[in-house]
Amino acid sequence: MSAIRTVLVSLAVAACASCAGPAPREMPRAVCGTQIDPELTRLLVKSTDDLHEYNRVDRAKTITGPCVLLAGHDPVLEFRFSWDHSATDLMYLATGSGSTSQITNPRNSEATAKTLIGTDGAISQAPCRTKSGNYFTLTLQLPKIKPGDGDHRGDIERFMRAYFPATLRTLGCR
Repeated sequence: MSAIRTVLVSLAVAACASCAGPAPREMPRAVCGTQIDPELTRLLVKSTDDLHEYNRVDRAKTITGPCVLLAGHDPVLEFRFSWDHSATDLMYLATGSGSTSQITNPRNSEATAKTLIGTDGAISQAPCRTKSGNYFTLTLQLPKIKPGDGDHRGDIERFMRAYFPATLRTLGCR
């Protein structure tokens, strides 16, 4: 009787453990090919449900392209990796009429050179000699943040302070 009871208790415990649902997924340790502290990503991405990437960036060929982190079908982080022969006017990119690099209410970052931080994204640029150009520009847009919501500017800046230099290290800039 004791052996049967032990088996039944074990099955009940196993059944209860599975009733709790799947364990929550963690934030990725790399986003769009760049290692990043998951806690920094968590500042900007609230859901871990079905996180996956759509990535058209080719670092080896240094071809301009997008990379998007999605939660299900919803984009939560949108990046644009771009290589240019000359430095780009970041304020023009941030406030221009196109949607590729536009961010709301951009301000120069005090922490990092050549970075604009907006309420819903950021743009950073650095010298990066490759076969496709002499400068690399990274745009981050956060479609889940309302453009006028200034509560996330500090979180965006903390993320970019870590993400942009880490991305530069992956590019093989000369």
